[in-house]
Amino acid sequence: MYDVYKIRQDFPILSIPVNGKPNTFLDSAASAQKPAQVIEKMRRMYLEEYANVHRGSYYLSEQITVAYEEARSQIHEFLNTKSDKEVVFVRNATEGINLVAASWGRKFLQAGDEVLISQAEHHANLVPWQALRDEKGINLKIFKVSDRGEYLEEEFLNLLSEKTKLVAVTGMSNVLGTVFPIKRMAEQAHKVGALVLVDACQYTVHQKVDVQDLDCDFLVFSGHKTYGPSGIGVLYGKYNILDSMPPYQYGGDMVDTVSYEKTTFNEPPFRFEAGTPAIMQAIGLGEAAKYMMSLGMEDIFKHEQELTTYTTNALNEIKGLKIIGQAKDKGGVFSFNVEGMHPQDLAFILDKEGVAVRTGHHCAQPIVNRMGYESLARASLGLYSTKEDIDTLVAAIRKAQKFF
Repeated sequence: MYDVYKIRQDFPILSIPVNGKPNTFLDSAASAQKPAQVIEKMRRMYLEEYANVHRGSYYLSEQITVAYEEARSQIHEFLNTKSDKEVVFVRNATEGINLVAASWGRKFLQAGDEVLISQAEHHANLVPWQALRDEKGINLKIFKVSDRGEYLEEEFLNLLSEKTKLVAVTGMSNVLGTVFPIKRMAEQAHKVGALVLVDACQYTVHQKVDVQDLDCDFLVFSGHKTYGPSGIGVLYGKYNILDSMPPYQYGGDMVDTVSYEKTTFNEPPFRFEAGTPAIMQAIGLGEAAKYMMSLGMEDIFKHEQELTTYTTNALNEIKGLKIIGQAKDKGGVFSFNVEGMHPQDLAFILDKEGVAVRTGHHCAQPIVNRMGYESLARASLGLYSTKEDIDTLVAAIRKAQKFF
């Protein structure tokens, strides 16, 4: 049984009042809270086993190197990669996408080649391709979503062609909540010879992800959204592709041999991990993945889907509130507008009630504008979210409406 109330006890911050009210945290899409298991693991490692990795021929360094590489193996299990050599630690998903653009993109893309993305992308999966377009003369194609924020297969297929070298798409929109059919899109992209990159920041955290089943070529996600620490993320890449790519940064640990005349480089994933890595953050992320798997990714998905339905129904009962993004296949992200009220004013009142939501364009300004807005409020669910959280949100919105 998935006991969300018992699970909440693993998250100390949720028991601490906010403005004298229960902590109703509904901003997990921006950054999720951390279970005590992750916090304690990192604390213990700092207290008892800290040293640098891959370098020292002494006990502490050997022990923490094992822990660091165990974290990589935990991500290998979490994503079902073929090998832990396909798991590259980066600072966040943004760096992972920039790594692909700067390394694979600069080496393999030529003027006239096309990169295809959706209208619903986060800036991190838009701006790097714009920069590569301006640098190399590639063409950036953008396929449309519907007015309800739904994936439109005909729009995708109309722009997919033999000129397409990369499809870079979000697994789940951080504004609309729309879940894209990645497996089918990857199959269609591969038929024309294109590779597929998935921005899985809002995807891996809500459901089981099997990269071998999806058959994507790259996938990125951030630790801080996945109940782990900030400053760490993952780039998955098929090994043969990673092995064909030049380094992204240069320095220690990513080299094989170095002389004044010539340097040769390490194999993946180490080729892409220059310098001292985010050791504790990686270990914390491994522990977070372990924690999620212990709860059961299928059970997390079922809990959140039930709560998504409950939230949709509850918000639709509020007069003057419009949910932005109403795709049939949708996850627990709810961007919304309340008639006659600026999102920032709304968020200020909600905060007084202990309710945390995000406002603005959510680092996805083009899709917010495309949906007809400059700014939106957003409530988002996590594995610890409850119906009571949603009831508190609804009551707080109704209270805010009385001021306007």
